[in-house]
Amino acid sequence: MPSKGSKNRTIVSRKTDRTSAGCEPAEVFVPGVGLLTLAAPAPDAESAGSGACEKTCEKTPAPRIVGAAPAAALGPLPDRSDRPDLPSGGPAENGPVSFVDFAREVYPFLEFQPFHRVYYRVLEAFARGRIRRLIVSMPPQHGKSVGATTLLPAYVLGLDPDCRVAIASYSGALASKFNRRVQRIIESREYGELFPATTIKRGTKPPSYIRTADEVEIIGRQGGLLSVGREGSLTGNRVDCFILDDLYKDALEANSPLIRANCWEWYTSVVRTRMHNASRELVVFTRWHEEDLIGTLAAREPVVALTRWEQLDGVRPGEWLHLNFEALKASPPSELDPRAPGEALWEAQHGAELLAAKRRLDPLQFEAMYQGHPSSREGLLYGPNFAEYDALPHEIVRRANYTDTADTGDDYLCSLSYAVDADGAVYITDAVYSREPMERTEGMVAEMLVRSGTRQAAVESNNGGRGFARAVQALAPDVRIEWFHQSGNKEARILSNAATVLHLLRFPRGWNLLWPDLYAHLTTYRRQFRSNRWHDAADVVTGIVEREVADRTRRRVKNMRFL
Repeated sequence: MPSKGSKNRTIVSRKTDRTSAGCEPAEVFVPGVGLLTLAAPAPDAESAGSGACEKTCEKTPAPRIVGAAPAAALGPLPDRSDRPDLPSGGPAENGPVSFVDFAREVYPFLEFQPFHRVYYRVLEAFARGRIRRLIVSMPPQHGKSVGATTLLPAYVLGLDPDCRVAIASYSGALASKFNRRVQRIIESREYGELFPATTIKRGTKPPSYIRTADEVEIIGRQGGLLSVGREGSLTGNRVDCFILDDLYKDALEANSPLIRANCWEWYTSVVRTRMHNASRELVVFTRWHEEDLIGTLAAREPVVALTRWEQLDGVRPGEWLHLNFEALKASPPSELDPRAPGEALWEAQHGAELLAAKRRLDPLQFEAMYQGHPSSREGLLYGPNFAEYDALPHEIVRRANYTDTADTGDDYLCSLSYAVDADGAVYITDAVYSREPMERTEGMVAEMLVRSGTRQAAVESNNGGRGFARAVQALAPDVRIEWFHQSGNKEARILSNAATVLHLLRFPRGWNLLWPDLYAHLTTYRRQFRSNRWHDAADVVTGIVEREVADRTRRRVKNMRFL
């Protein structure tokens, strides 16, 4: 933190030895203006080596500030539309450096994606006390712990050397590892230039201060850093800022009711008892189970999804903000995550194709770990229990189709073509499951009806289905298409017909590869109706069995003879 009288002090961002091989432009932070770029000539091709670069840099004239903008051009933190010259997380709110710029200074090797900038700006709001209770869920290997458990504690102690920070993880050894990383950051020259008031013991001096792998004290101040493993003790320690990072080692632990119960007991009896009115909590997890610590907290305390920047300044007392990053975008675009549906969070490292392959292996686990939407197998309505077939039976009595158009722009159109055998079993033969606009899906469905040899198709008319049916009829004139209004309660219909769906329906073997979204949404559909994001696929398979069972009943009644 800047001292009194240093209001106009300029902090020059210096590159470390790891990046000094190239003569890159320097960056300058000017209070009231922000981060500015200093022009520097690039070395020529002959001076590409480190030694030549140093000589070139020595000859460089005094840098000049380029791209400077007046202080009035700097808007509030969430809005950077008027500052395209800032590649970082935006200007600091009330201090010498933003969290993103701090991270780049002490870890210049970091690769920042758009979601990292969002993540770090939310963490900065937490560090500065705008948020007291924050939950972040993120897929594995996306930089979760680097930001929250390595860089953030150092940044918090730089802003407030009197802050008592604690780190907890599933093991004491891992928590100690995070602690040592934080200590190395605080010892660095870059950190000392940014936060000179925050220093720790070096060697044996000063002798009166503690520095171990599990605890370190800030010299001359009241703050420090503690690390503890799950079920470890914190007796006698006040905690101002608690960071809980992955309290479950793996799926085996998260799926254990005993370990989940022990984790909750430790959280309530240790973590919560070390905190006071002004304490802050950060829970940063990869989700494994719907009843993990995040799920249990959400069932007992108010947890609100963080989707808009304005929410940072409107948090109610006792309320949690939850920032969830989906590996593959499935939720509607928002201010914090404007990705289009199906777009990967970090395409260069974990591309959409790779993620789709992981989802096919185990949709339920993928929804938990990579999407942040866990559900226990015991709570699934269908699960992976759909029967599959290799070839259609010889005796097929009818071919039909059931289509439900999308309710909103974010919903799926679901159209399933199927064949019915003499015993009434239903074989799904083709599918269109898409969020494409109606002008695209009309042609896709018409093509499928012709391809699958469908004779009769039923289209729900509730959400523009009548116009959709007319358009498809014009494209597939040989198919008899009817529309109807579905007046039954969706929840009651889906839940009451679930057993019949599993009994009657068969999907082609390998349908998880043919229609991965359809497979994922059906096999992960939960019994708790309102916990499901999409009902489109479940609604259509329910509609199919309702029509086929009713048709069989009508045929039986028609063939009955009364004596």
